[in-house]
Amino acid sequence: MAQQEKPQSHDRTPWTLRRDTPVLRFLATETGSAAVLLAATLAALAWANLGTGSYDRLWRTEAAVRFGDAVLSQDLRGWVNNGLMTFFFFVIGLEARREFDLGELRERSRVALPVLAGSGGMLLAVGGYLAVNAGRPTAGGWGVAMSTDTAFALGVLAMVGPRFPQRLRSFVLTIVVVDDILALLVIATVYSHRVQAGPLLASALLFVLVLLARRLRVRRGLVYLALGVAAWVALFESGVDPLVIGLAMGLITYALPAGRDELERATDLFRLFREQPTSELARSARVGLDAAVSPNARLQNLYHPWTSYVVVPLFALANAGIVIDGATLTRAAHSPVTLGVIVGYVLGKPAGVLLTCWLGTVLTRGRLRPPVGWVGVLGAGTSAGIGFTVALLIASLAFHGTALDDATLGILAAALLSAALTWLVFRIAGALPEQLQARVLAGRAEPLVDLADPVDPHRDHIRGAPDAPVTLVEYADFECPYCGQAESAVRDLLAGSGDVRYVWRHLPLTDVHPNAHKAALAAEAADRQGAFWPMHDLLLSHQGALTPQHLVSYAEGLGLDVERFTEDLRRHTGEGRIAEDMEQAANSGVVGTPTFFVNGRRHHGAYDLGALREAVQAARTRTLLQQ
Repeated sequence: MAQQEKPQSHDRTPWTLRRDTPVLRFLATETGSAAVLLAATLAALAWANLGTGSYDRLWRTEAAVRFGDAVLSQDLRGWVNNGLMTFFFFVIGLEARREFDLGELRERSRVALPVLAGSGGMLLAVGGYLAVNAGRPTAGGWGVAMSTDTAFALGVLAMVGPRFPQRLRSFVLTIVVVDDILALLVIATVYSHRVQAGPLLASALLFVLVLLARRLRVRRGLVYLALGVAAWVALFESGVDPLVIGLAMGLITYALPAGRDELERATDLFRLFREQPTSELARSARVGLDAAVSPNARLQNLYHPWTSYVVVPLFALANAGIVIDGATLTRAAHSPVTLGVIVGYVLGKPAGVLLTCWLGTVLTRGRLRPPVGWVGVLGAGTSAGIGFTVALLIASLAFHGTALDDATLGILAAALLSAALTWLVFRIAGALPEQLQARVLAGRAEPLVDLADPVDPHRDHIRGAPDAPVTLVEYADFECPYCGQAESAVRDLLAGSGDVRYVWRHLPLTDVHPNAHKAALAAEAADRQGAFWPMHDLLLSHQGALTPQHLVSYAEGLGLDVERFTEDLRRHTGEGRIAEDMEQAANSGVVGTPTFFVNGRRHHGAYDLGALREAVQAARTRTLLQQ
């Protein structure tokens, strides 16, 4: 039998969707889009200053949508701000729900402090603005100094922050999500005028229909799109900013992945289609595959690139263009609006985040503590001081004329100053000794543990130093080509590191790999003669040749007692051990292979050598901090 072809090499993980976690994909898209957002901002400024009035003329152009006698009319800037930005808040809602279902916030005890930090940062930012504008008509624009810009904040953090404390990025992301949710509530309640009860009630009823469709497991996206658009129109007519419907739709979209039963059903449906490729079976297979991926993941993959690379940059192009000349700068230098925004973001935000985390830790006697070190908290606070997208949105609602220009200048200046402060914080931290640097940035908070059944040296198959500070557990299948690819990466990792132990646990996917279970039995039969790892290596290097005849030949080649090996194989002697591994996999939510855990924390990222080495290094650092 010809050997099954493996993926190209372990230098790169070819399965794109497994290259990183949903959080990392979100961060990567946001940080990548920061450059596009900056370019759009600079283009808006250049256009406004060189375009001889064409900038304002274009964005004030009226555009209408007619449905019979009904007319929806706004200028182009309004369609961007109230229409396209709905998709931006929809993605924010999706990410918030993903964090609650799968991310750091799935352990509810960890929700309180990031929420308090985000709220505290907003309160002190607003307080800074009001301290400058108290008693003035401009005090009503306090909402401008509230919200952090996701793309810019995470983009700056990626460029100037350290690489290893992933929890720092997740912490900032949580603060940003809280910011956006609270800011949108403020927009809907404070900056909405002349609210009409009839359309508002209609929008609420439409959203109830959305919830009912979700309850009934309606999977047709067009149903939710139609109801969402109708609710958006009703909110628009009611006078409440319709952006809120985007956030609400995102928050109700669950992110929990399908279980093994759904995956096996998808496999069966595809197999039926392969045998009889008809349109009916194609539709069934497509529905089955869709059901095996959470709606949250599907919608993020669909909308997030568009919001990051099109919607938000277009929003910047429509709102960031102001004329900057000597008179404008002189006026802004004395404007309470400009100064209030700068004070709120540059001083209020980091002070609020830092103070709230400190108070939460002290008042709860350490039961609540930030997931990063205190310098990391300060860096999170300074990066949260970069307000742009939602700040400009609120400014367009709160101000007009020169006050709007002053607010825009303040937002731009605050973003530059906060970015510079973030760079300075991490520059200083980077100059510290390595262990001290790790402590002040990563902190001592216990990481979440995803591995339900801890490693047992007396039963588990272990390779490497028994007392190593880092343990890499893999649930794998001997016939899985990606497991074969990962094995070479693991081998190189163990060869280059003396403080890692590797654990293999069985998860034969018999619905797609018919010989996987028999191969697992062969490995257990070899283990009874002290040859698990030699057999393990042979099986993964001959994944296309795993029939019983091949397995017996491998036992002969290893010098095993073939008669005993064959009898163990025939009697399924290792069945109990394999079943136990599979049960443990189910307890930890593992449904596919290869799946890795690093010191008990699930590694969702790529399984090439570089990604595994980075995950091990991060785990090693956390271990040192806890000593």
